[in-house]
Amino acid sequence: MTRSVLVSPGDLGLPATPLEAGAGAPPAVYVRARLDQQVRVLLEQEAVAREGTDPEGVHQLRVAVRRIRAALKASDEPGLDEVQDELRWLGGVLGRIRDLDVLLGHLRAQAADLSEDERAAAERLLSGLVEERRRARRRMLDTFRGARYTALLHRLAALVTAEHGDINGHPVGSKQAAVLDVVVKPHRKLAKAARALGDDPADEDLHALRIRGKRLRYAAELAAPAGGKPVRRLIKATKEFQDILGDHQDTVVAEAEVRRLLDELAEPDVDVVFVAGRLVEREQARRADRKARWHASFTEVDRLAGELR
Repeated sequence: MTRSVLVSPGDLGLPATPLEAGAGAPPAVYVRARLDQQVRVLLEQEAVAREGTDPEGVHQLRVAVRRIRAALKASDEPGLDEVQDELRWLGGVLGRIRDLDVLLGHLRAQAADLSEDERAAAERLLSGLVEERRRARRRMLDTFRGARYTALLHRLAALVTAEHGDINGHPVGSKQAAVLDVVVKPHRKLAKAARALGDDPADEDLHALRIRGKRLRYAAELAAPAGGKPVRRLIKATKEFQDILGDHQDTVVAEAEVRRLLDELAEPDVDVVFVAGRLVEREQARRADRKARWHASFTEVDRLAGELR
């Protein structure tokens, strides 16, 4: 099942026309439509990621994997652990190159207003990350060519095209919770975690909170066709919440990486040491700003999610 060329939705047996879930459809139909949509995104963005000129391809691949995992989890059906494990594996492969793209882009942006000599020093500092990205890209391309990835695509397509409506072959009319109920559990977990934090939460706690916010957003996206404007407002608010905490986490990672890269240089020149110090100072200032803003953003998410009950 190894392959060196792209496959199409038809090659996987997906329907010619993407599935849609209309208002009032059972939750299983929303899950299947979501899976169909995101498998197609995988195929489209794989081509962009293979080409390698636009880092957005890897980003969208990673997001599609997360949305598929959220949809399968929201289905509340048994027997999907193996698929989730394979999606977790694929997310890890994509995650490494995506994290390096974000880190390199972020640090280069932070150095953009420095002098020409200082920007050159910054590139010397970042050379280790550039090499790590090359290795991560090679691994990603090997993954695309591998039997394991191809088998996962076929498994996901089979879930989309399962007979009788739902992904495990149960009738479409099976009794299930209302679609909007998929928002309840991730909202409850996010709210509980947020309220447990003190006035000065640790960086790792804010990172964990961002992940919970992301799960709520993906659940809301699944419910969007049934929820209308109230759900769309929640999606917008959770995205803003994610962005604030995402920026916060980026500063944490960036500072740690700058310090690591500097330590790994045997004899860094004065310009590299100076630039590293300036970059760390900027990351600390940005982190303080985001840390001051997260709670107000969470309050809005909590309010909008609570209104859906």
